[in-house]
Amino acid sequence: MVRATAFLWACCVLMVTTNVAQGIGVNWGSQSSHNLPPSIVVQLLKDNGIYKVKLFDADDWTVKAFAGTGIEVVLGIPNTEIQRLSDNYNEAKRWVKENVTRHLYNGGVNIKLLPRLATETTSRPAPPSMLTSTNLNSAVPSDGNFRSDIMDIMVDLVRWLDSNNSPFLVNIYPFLSLYKDKSFPLDFAFLDGKANPIQDKGLTYDNMFDANLDTLIWSLKKAGVPNLKIIVGETGWPTDGDTNANPKLAKRFYDGFLQKIASGKGTPLRPGSMEVYLFGLLDEDMKSIAPGFFERHWGIFRFDGHPKFAIDFTGKITDRMPMAAKGVQYLPSLYCVYNKDVKNMSLAQGNVDYACLRADCSALVDGSSCDKLDEIGKISYAFNMYYQTYDQSVEACIFNGLGTTILADPSTDTCFFPIQIQSDGTRISIVSGVSVAASVLVFLALL
Repeated sequence: MVRATAFLWACCVLMVTTNVAQGIGVNWGSQSSHNLPPSIVVQLLKDNGIYKVKLFDADDWTVKAFAGTGIEVVLGIPNTEIQRLSDNYNEAKRWVKENVTRHLYNGGVNIKLLPRLATETTSRPAPPSMLTSTNLNSAVPSDGNFRSDIMDIMVDLVRWLDSNNSPFLVNIYPFLSLYKDKSFPLDFAFLDGKANPIQDKGLTYDNMFDANLDTLIWSLKKAGVPNLKIIVGETGWPTDGDTNANPKLAKRFYDGFLQKIASGKGTPLRPGSMEVYLFGLLDEDMKSIAPGFFERHWGIFRFDGHPKFAIDFTGKITDRMPMAAKGVQYLPSLYCVYNKDVKNMSLAQGNVDYACLRADCSALVDGSSCDKLDEIGKISYAFNMYYQTYDQSVEACIFNGLGTTILADPSTDTCFFPIQIQSDGTRISIVSGVSVAASVLVFLALL
């Protein structure tokens, strides 16, 4: 057991032997009903000058697309594989051979390897999940420490990482502090200097990102590894699914954050440049909504690679839109909407529930982009999301005779009715049980 675990973490050291690109990276997840082909995503990254990407698995088709591109790739070991690989040294070697070594040839993939050790529900954001005293309404960074129930494990882990010159990955989401605590000061979630600062041992904090990261650094100090390298594995801001999840606030967060990274200023406790991965590149319409409906809207780009707001990855805060994905193939321009010729709406609610259990209706919840639609509009949105998710099949727009297809785009100034992209063959047929349960509670009361 010890040998296998040590081998897995030795893989972590591989990352420091590669040519580490400086600057911003992005996370690219694939929990979508329709995924863009890897070749299109690779070109999207290159067009926007992004040469660092972090994946959540090691899918061969995806990884191969990065060969010869110069893009630095962080691979993930799926959570379902961690225990098996930790228990069996030979299985761990085989996994590395099949998923890493095969891509390491002249002109191959520039791989970094960072195993995922926790589920999303426990790792986002890492400071609140692994540390104590991160709520700055009642504490300051210097009060922080690892939770008592995992203290021994975390101390052993960070000391092992330090002894092997390997980094600690942390996810920091100021948005979640705002989402979970309605009394949280809005300005403190951003990095534009507008918040009322707090003081901690002579250091000034005017944003949650710095405070969260320095809480971790204080914890590392107390664990005896004050200089352990830290990589921010995820940070970002969603654009839908909650009152504070919208493109305007996302732009505000990224403007301040990217300017900070470009300056190389670091945090009050650890000045200097840092390595970060933005979350995320694209929206994922099949992510669990257990944490919140915003979970499906973290993308800087829509599901089809279309940018949502102006963002300057250089940190110069120029109001320019990033380059959109090229070569995207869409389904025909057909929409499924409520048939207004049907006057009896008694079956509408049941059909909306059915559609929203199997497709993404998160834009309809209170405070989201489509919550101002009238009753017919909300029904039509639900119908269309189901219709697009199931590839515009004829059967997907029946709804007991309530649905009909139209050519005219029913989108409004605030609510976008999508046309789905042609699938790469990895479409998920239904959301998870957790997502289904959460959907029921919300969409039964939509109309």
